[in-house]
Amino acid sequence: MYNEPMLYNAYEFQRSMLASASAWANFGAELLSNPANPFAYFGGGPVLASALEVFAHAAAPRGKPEFGLNHTVIDGKEIDVTESIVLRKPFGQLKRFVRHGVEGGPRLLIVAPMSGHYATLLRGTVERMLPFADVYITDWRDARQAPLTDGRFDLDDYIDYLIEFMHVIGSGAHMLAVCQPSVPAYAAACVMSADKDPCRPKTLTLMGGPIDTREAPTAVNTLATERPFAWFEQNVIATVPMNYPGAGRKVYPGFLQLAGFMTMNLGNHMMSHWEMFKHLVQGEDMEAEATMKFYEEYRSVCDMTAEFYLQTIDVVFQKHALPKGEMTHRGRLVDPAAITDIALLAIEGERDDISGLGQTKAALTISKNVPAAMKRHFVADAGHYGIFNGSKWRNQIAPVVEKWISAHGG
Repeated sequence: MYNEPMLYNAYEFQRSMLASASAWANFGAELLSNPANPFAYFGGGPVLASALEVFAHAAAPRGKPEFGLNHTVIDGKEIDVTESIVLRKPFGQLKRFVRHGVEGGPRLLIVAPMSGHYATLLRGTVERMLPFADVYITDWRDARQAPLTDGRFDLDDYIDYLIEFMHVIGSGAHMLAVCQPSVPAYAAACVMSADKDPCRPKTLTLMGGPIDTREAPTAVNTLATERPFAWFEQNVIATVPMNYPGAGRKVYPGFLQLAGFMTMNLGNHMMSHWEMFKHLVQGEDMEAEATMKFYEEYRSVCDMTAEFYLQTIDVVFQKHALPKGEMTHRGRLVDPAAITDIALLAIEGERDDISGLGQTKAALTISKNVPAAMKRHFVADAGHYGIFNGSKWRNQIAPVVEKWISAHGG
């Protein structure tokens, strides 16, 4: 069992050491690449410069990235886009991407995962939907930045936030949840449907989400079930150190989540960095930059509150409460039968190694009172990240989402 106060402090010490090493490596790479330096043209200079650049990028400290979506193109015309904070809450804010000079279009809430990465992980998702929809997104806060005076945040609070966000956006809007938030998004739809809430979504798109992790369990699911709940409490929860606003808060650190994902596909990550190194040596800067941009985002991690993480492990991965009809929200049963008029689209990746094939489709199975014409299952030839980012998302999956929204009240 970890000594949890020491765990975070040890990470902070290592991070500060690597930050210094990264700065020196970056300096060395620039020096060896300088046209005025004769070693930039022969000998081992270019190779060493490339190696230092790869190390500097891998070791550099990272904060919250920017979306950087300043424009979109609609009907061949470039449209300016600005970010607007519509509602600010202690553990997240509702962000809107305002398209200047564009009126109407379906209003779409994209629900970003609270799983160790920032909402900017869905930059490609937002970018692709901007020409089609008036896009909002859940911009979750890094738990280590939330003072203890902000209180708790758990799965019930997550559902409350989604309901409140839908109220702010207004009736007739649509919801799209990527990966982890498929469960709270579906639960919010159940609660709103049971209450006949006029702001319940017209359509709910679930992408690569763990609705029923008993279907085609992956390594992630196995990790969550092969150990008792107490193991997670004792081994992966840490206390935020004094140098952050959230000092004293119990969290599941983002660096542990990142380490888990990196280890799960370690061979692929090592090959990616090797390819980056070769591109730099050969002067193929654009190819190297594409890999750098991916890892810039992938390594930007944030903490989750301990109560949210532990409740998710318990309810979603160990008890399978939602598909069993046993999930509750504020002591009230989350009833899939309450959904009768929300059009449900379940999207899965054939090669998804995080949410196995069939886990998201389960939402259609348990929604027994939704007419067949208002349910669709779409399988893409993609891995987990390919569902919501990259060419498969842009060219094959997004058109399905757009057509679904248009057909059901877009």
